[in-house]
Amino acid sequence: MSMKRNASLVYSSELGRICPKCDKPVTGCICKQTTMIASKADSIVRVGRESKGRKGKGVTLISGVPLTPEGLKDLARELKQKCGSGGTLKNGVIEIQGDHRDILTELLKAKGWTVKRSGG
Repeated sequence: MSMKRNASLVYSSELGRICPKCDKPVTGCICKQTTMIASKADSIVRVGRESKGRKGKGVTLISGVPLTPEGLKDLARELKQKCGSGGTLKNGVIEIQGDHRDILTELLKAKGWTVKRSGG
């Protein structure tokens, strides 16, 4: 029987969680830094509104933000507080309940990103 060499360390009691791509601790992972730098080059943050599949209730969608998942989570929390509304983060897209495109566009521009409104 041959052993496969695709097994790697996932957790260490000394270092904590280990990145499966670069085999370094998640806090010092070099994969996140390279993907974040690469995504900044073509980053256009899109702000749109959608009500499809939500029983007519509209949500504001924010996509294309060049941040790590932890950064997106913090940004979503901040935007929800500024709008005074609920929301969530799904697959790298921030969803804010209600139509807050004008407020969110200004907030994101103030953070230094190129922002475009998508949709109608």
